[in-house]
Amino acid sequence: MNFEESPTVTHRNRRFPALIAGAIVSVLALAGCSTDADEGSAASGDGEFPVTLASGAEGSGEEITVEERPERIVSLSPSATESLFAIGAGDQVVAVDEYSYYPEEAPVVEGLSGYTPNVESVLSHDPDLVVVTMDDGTLGSGLEAAEVPMLVLPSAEGLADAYGQIERLGAATGNLGDAVELTARMSSDIDAAVESVPEELREGDLTYYHEVSSDHYTVADDTFLGQVYGMFGLSSIAEGETGYPQLGAESIISADPDFIFLSNGESESMTPEKVAERPGWDELTAVRENRIIVLDEDLASRWGSRLPQFVQEIAEALRANAPATAGAAS
Repeated sequence: MNFEESPTVTHRNRRFPALIAGAIVSVLALAGCSTDADEGSAASGDGEFPVTLASGAEGSGEEITVEERPERIVSLSPSATESLFAIGAGDQVVAVDEYSYYPEEAPVVEGLSGYTPNVESVLSHDPDLVVVTMDDGTLGSGLEAAEVPMLVLPSAEGLADAYGQIERLGAATGNLGDAVELTARMSSDIDAAVESVPEELREGDLTYYHEVSSDHYTVADDTFLGQVYGMFGLSSIAEGETGYPQLGAESIISADPDFIFLSNGESESMTPEKVAERPGWDELTAVRENRIIVLDEDLASRWGSRLPQFVQEIAEALRANAPATAGAAS
């Protein structure tokens, strides 16, 4: 995942529902939606087709046009799948990739992959819209030949980008009003979660090590996860040119983080007990003070409608494991 370039950028502070209508108009304008003033498109924001939307990475200039309200959506992105159901487009989804197992009613198709997509497998579901995180060129060209629009929603670069992707899904599916309402609730819930952590803790200059894998890959502050942690005033011990560096055990021990977050608690080598047993790690402040937190792997790796749950998970961990004196030197 790639997230916001600055960990201190705060998410949008929406006023729900007072700004719903204005937000819908803004999304339509930014997306380049085809509208007719006489038909009141901007007023309703939902169900107006054809609609033209930005697709791909920000600044790529890529666009797609959805001619009619899609009724046979194939999602190859777990984040998009969650969001489609959350905005009320679930009944328009006919197939999702093998990792889109939330929500339970999502029509998972074993072998349908977003990482190694197969054009024939996707087209076998007779889609009228395909949503993906990435495209190697093969899927896109195959769908273009079949005249099926493909919406590319890459890894979100920050909370604002995540909200924008959800609203693009809303515009693409005729559910923009519900999408804007959802992002407003998400922003409000995230605000509440952050504010539930005492201010003295958020201003305590505390550090963290977020372990992506047992070979010490982690996240820096200029990533999506770094931004989320940054809302709580936490700083990553990782520095460097990449957002997801691999650290040596010695550098982790030397940095002595206040918190250790494990993103894959299902791994036998990434339990709090196993981490504490690593050579030299028993001297770490986070280990001695029992501040090793196991995160929900799905919540920590997706940028869809359940983002507030991930932020709340971090907030609960911080409240339950706060240092006796926030900001004290480790």
